[in-house]
Amino acid sequence: MNAMNTRTRWISRFAIFSLSLLAPSIALAQGCALCYTQAAGSGARMIQALRGGILILVVPPMLICLAITWIAYKKRNQFNDESSVEASEPDTHS
Repeated sequence: MNAMNTRTRWISRFAIFSLSLLAPSIALAQGCALCYTQAAGSGARMIQALRGGILILVVPPMLICLAITWIAYKKRNQFNDESSVEASEPDTHS
């Protein structure tokens, strides 16, 4: 029964993923019409400013996430050292 439940869950996830790939127009329709018309009607200088703003809004959070991931990766075995496990266990060999 548990295997059937797991299989059903994976099939539903695959179906949702497939539908999201088959309907890109729905996914791309989330843009703001006002923002689109403002960007389309602006000059090259404004478009360059928008591109710079997008980079400013994307790059720092990405770097912060990468730094947190790197720190977590480096610290992953801090409390699982064999020396710390052996030191905390009582000596039963006597």
